[in-house]
Amino acid sequence: MHPNGTRAVAKSLIYIFMWSSAGAAQQPPAPAPAAASSAPTEDIGWPRQVIKNGSTLVYYQPQVDEWKDYRELKAQVAFSLTPAGGKQTLGVASMHASTLVDKDTRTAFFRNLEVTSVRFPAMDPASAPAMEKLFRELIPSVGEPISVDRILADLDRSKVAAHPVALRNDPPQIFFSTNPAILLIVQGQAVLSPIEKTDLEFVVNTNWDLFFDKSTKHYYLLDAPGWLTAADLNGPWTHTAALPKDMEKLPAGQNWDDVKKNVPPQAGGAVPQVFSSNVPAELILVKGAPVYTKIPGTGLLYVANTDNDLFADPAENQYYVLLSGRWFRSKSFSGPWTYASNNLPADFAKIPSTSPKARVLASVPGTIEASDAVMLAQIPTTAIINRSDVEAAAKVTYDGKPEFKPIEGTPLHYATNTQDKVIQVGNQYYVCYNAVWLVSSVPTGPWKVADTIPKEIYSIPPSSPVYNVTYVTQTTTPTTVESSSTAGYLGMFIIGAAVGAAIVYGTGYYYPPYVYWGAGMIYPVYRPWPVTYGAAAVYNPWTGGFAAGHVAYGPYGAVGSAAWYNPATGRYGHAASVQGWYGGRTVASGYNPWTGAYGATSQGHNAYAQWGTSAAVRGNQWVQTGHVTTANGTVAGYRGSNGQGVMYRGQNGGTVARTGDTAYAGKDGNVYKREGGSWSKYDSGSWNPVDSGARPEQHSQSGRSRASVEPGTMQGLNQSWQSRERGQAQTQNFRNFRSGGGRFRR
Repeated sequence: MHPNGTRAVAKSLIYIFMWSSAGAAQQPPAPAPAAASSAPTEDIGWPRQVIKNGSTLVYYQPQVDEWKDYRELKAQVAFSLTPAGGKQTLGVASMHASTLVDKDTRTAFFRNLEVTSVRFPAMDPASAPAMEKLFRELIPSVGEPISVDRILADLDRSKVAAHPVALRNDPPQIFFSTNPAILLIVQGQAVLSPIEKTDLEFVVNTNWDLFFDKSTKHYYLLDAPGWLTAADLNGPWTHTAALPKDMEKLPAGQNWDDVKKNVPPQAGGAVPQVFSSNVPAELILVKGAPVYTKIPGTGLLYVANTDNDLFADPAENQYYVLLSGRWFRSKSFSGPWTYASNNLPADFAKIPSTSPKARVLASVPGTIEASDAVMLAQIPTTAIINRSDVEAAAKVTYDGKPEFKPIEGTPLHYATNTQDKVIQVGNQYYVCYNAVWLVSSVPTGPWKVADTIPKEIYSIPPSSPVYNVTYVTQTTTPTTVESSSTAGYLGMFIIGAAVGAAIVYGTGYYYPPYVYWGAGMIYPVYRPWPVTYGAAAVYNPWTGGFAAGHVAYGPYGAVGSAAWYNPATGRYGHAASVQGWYGGRTVASGYNPWTGAYGATSQGHNAYAQWGTSAAVRGNQWVQTGHVTTANGTVAGYRGSNGQGVMYRGQNGGTVARTGDTAYAGKDGNVYKREGGSWSKYDSGSWNPVDSGARPEQHSQSGRSRASVEPGTMQGLNQSWQSRERGQAQTQNFRNFRSGGGRFRR
C-alpha cells in the first residue's frame, strides 16, 4: 500500500459485491410498516419456556435431521412438560416446518410448524394422549427464530448436497511489486466523457479518478493527496505540481467533491509504479522484502507484510495466492501462475482457527469452514411481495431500440442495451427485475408477474453475462409473489474440487463492457458487466459474501462493478461509496452489474431492500408483523449471574427458563442430558447415569441404576452435543462481529 492512500483506504472498503438494488430511479426505501416491532427478532438462546394456564413447557434446541433445499426442516426436540397441578414429565417430539431466512441477522424462522409425533418414554401409555394434546397447545407453531449457524452445525454434512458449476478458472494477469504501486484498469479503449464548461474529459471505464486534458493531451491521475500525469495510459507516470486550470471548475455536488479537495495538488512522495491493464487484473503488493511467518502445525509460511493472502510452501518450493476465492500457485512471484484450488497441499486444511490467516479456510475445499460457506451460499433469501407493487415498479429502458444477442448453447436471447436482465424465450420476454421474474409479450412491457418460469432459462451457462438470473426462483398467489434468490444472484458460485466444494466470486469469464453513443449525445452510456478480478475480493464468513477493498485497486474497487455512467440517471456516475465489512451506506449512487440496477442507500447483501418493508416481507419482518409479537413485545433475553437463562416472549406469553441447554433427543426415542461431561438417561421418572459400553443394566455403588445405551444412539448424542457447542460458538462469534461494527480483518 503506497503512503498516499489515506483517502483511498477509506473509500476502498467498498461492499460492491454485496450491493442490492435500492429501487427504481433511485427511490429511497419505503418506511417500515407500523406493525413491525423495533426489537430484534433473533435467536436469543435455548431452552425456551412457555407458561399458559398454569402449565409449563420447556423445549430445547431442535436436533436437525434434514434441511431439504434449505427450505424444509425436519428435527427432533427434547422437552419437559408440567401440567397445571401435575408432575413434570419429559418427552421427544418430531417436527417439520418450512423456513424463511434473514441473512442480515443469520436467523431462520419457522413457518407452518407441524408436530408429526410426540413420545413420552417414561409415561403410562394411558396418560400420553392428554399430555400430547397439552404439548401441541403450548408449542409455538409459527415464527420461532433460530440461528442459522446452529442449524448448519447440526446438519449431517455427508448428506448435504453441493451444486458446483463449471466456471472458468484461468488465472488473470497478476502483477507483483515490493514498492509502492497501483493498478490502473481501463477496460478496453478509454471511454472519455466531457465535463461541462471545461476543456476536460474524464475516463468513465476505470477504477480511479482519471482525467484527460484536451489542450495538453495528457492524462491526470489522482494519487491523493498528489497527482500523477502521463501522455499515455501505459506511462511513464510522474508527479505533477501543476494541474490544468479547468480542474478548479469541476462541478460541485456531482461526485467530484473528493477530487476538488486535492486541487491544487499537494506535494507527493515517491512516485508509485502504475501497472496498467485493459482487462480486469490483480496486484500482489508487498511492503518491502517479503516477511515470512510460520503457521503452527503446518509446513506453510505466509507473507505478513501484504494485504494479499500470499503463502509459501517450502516443501514444494511453491507460492500460493488466493484471489476471488480461487487459489493460484507459482514457483516465482513473477509467475507464471496456474490454478490450484483442486490440488492444494494438505497443510492448508490444517491452518489453526486461531491463525491470523484462518479466514482462508473458507476457501480450502474439504474444511468445515468451506462446507459452511457452501451451505450458506445455497440458503435462499426470500421475500413475499405484493404483485401490484412489483408490476407498478417494473420499468425497462433501452438505449435506442431493443437489441438482443443469442445465449450460447440455448435457444434464448438476452437484451444487450439495457441495464436490466431481459431474456427472450420464443415470442415472450422475461425480466428478472430486482430478483422477481416478470413477463411481457413485448420487450418494453407492460410487465406482469410470471406465474411460471421457462425451464430453458435455468440452462443459461456461466459464459453468459446474465447467468446470475438462474439463481432466482419464485412461487405466486393471486395477490403475492414469493421470490427466492441464492448467492449466485449476487455473483458467488460453488466450484467443485477433488476433496470438496468451495465458494468463489465471479464466473471467471470476461464480459466486455457496453458503451452506447446515441445520435446527438454529448455523453455516452457506459454499463459494465460483472467482473471476477480487479478488486481484491475477500470472502467474509459472517456476511456470507465477498467484500472488496484495497487501495492499490483504486478508490472505486473494481471498474466493472463500481464505475458507471448514464446521463439518464445521473451526470457523473462513479460509485463513490464508503462501505464497511458489514453493511454500510453509499454516499453516491452506484451501479450493480449483477442485479442490473442502481442503488442510492443500499445495504445490500440481500436482493430485496429496494422494495421497502412496506411492500416486501422478509424473514425478520414476517415474524414482526403478526406471528410472534405480543402486547409485551416480540423477543427479549437476559443472562443471570450464573450465565444461564433466557426469556422468550412468544404467542403464549413470556416466562423464564433457568436451565442450561442440556437435554437431547436420542435416536432411540428417549431423553438424555449431558452435565459435567457425563450422560444420563431419563427413565421411570428419574435420571440414571449412562453406561456407554451397552452392557446389561447395572447398579452403581450409590444404588442408582446405570442405563444401557446402544452404540449408535451414543454416537448420535455425542455428535449432537458437539454440534450444539459449535453452533453456540458460531452464533456468539457472529454477534461479536456485529456488535463490533461489522469489522472484518483482512
